[in-house]
Amino acid sequence: MLKQSHYKVGCDAHKHFSVFAVLDAQGSCLERTRVNHEPGAIKAFLARFPSGTPVALESVGNWYWIVDEIEAAGCVPQMAHAAKAKVMMGNVHKTDKLDAEGLATLQHLGKLPAVWIAPRETRDERELPRTRMAFSRIRTALKNRMHATLAKYALSLDTDSDIFAPKWRPELMGLVGTLPEETRRCMEQELELLDQVQAHIQCLEVRILEQVRLTPSIQLIQSVPGPAKILSIVIDREVGSIDRFPSPDDFAGYSGVVPKVKGSGGKFHYGRMIKQSNRYLKWAFRVASRSGAEGHRSRQRHRPPPALPQLAQ
Repeated sequence: MLKQSHYKVGCDAHKHFSVFAVLDAQGSCLERTRVNHEPGAIKAFLARFPSGTPVALESVGNWYWIVDEIEAAGCVPQMAHAAKAKVMMGNVHKTDKLDAEGLATLQHLGKLPAVWIAPRETRDERELPRTRMAFSRIRTALKNRMHATLAKYALSLDTDSDIFAPKWRPELMGLVGTLPEETRRCMEQELELLDQVQAHIQCLEVRILEQVRLTPSIQLIQSVPGPAKILSIVIDREVGSIDRFPSPDDFAGYSGVVPKVKGSGGKFHYGRMIKQSNRYLKWAFRVASRSGAEGHRSRQRHRPPPALPQLAQ
């Protein structure tokens, strides 16, 4: 094992290999090494360094197992914001070795734009609500397609509620029966697939409620109008620790619930919601806001009318 205690390591990860750059305490590059992605290879390479050696890598799609191997080697993973890191490195040329050395250099200078790495248990639990979110998108796509099919033939149910709810199924099937033969066949298959997707979503919801214990932070989220049990768990797991956000503005930006702003000469233009955000958290807040708005409208509809003032005798 190398005995120097102030190494900085940068990792430029790809699908099948990673390139590591190692800097000494003075910031000089000691080596650049390519490590193929085989089980235990990254751990074996990093085991040479003292325990606690920081290793910087970008937030690539396959970072979960790389972080696990870094931690298994006794090193400390530091996730860099990819877009910000590239701007700060300022390399005219782009190569794997330059990127790895650039990450290590930012780390050596104390300028690495680091982001929070969720613990392994949290990363595992996140897969449940994230998978439910993916299935929900499929469900929505199927419903929209069937709505469009019915609209082609001017067919609809006289209700403002979800026509795909079980209570409306007999009436819906009656409409489907009036469609042309091949269109009707497609609609029946889409309804069958919708039922299967809905069943998987319900199974996921049961599993989520079984695996994720109720915490004070989840209870606090549920106290706000909008987020129900599942959405509150999604928000809690994606946020992690609220203490990692310096201000409410930073949290709103991370959640993607603020518009893009362009300002010059005292004039400001507000565009669409920013894209660089946690898309799972952004989706959860959008769904929660719709639920809160629908609940408010429902309460307004059922509120008794105000009493008329008594006329003076």
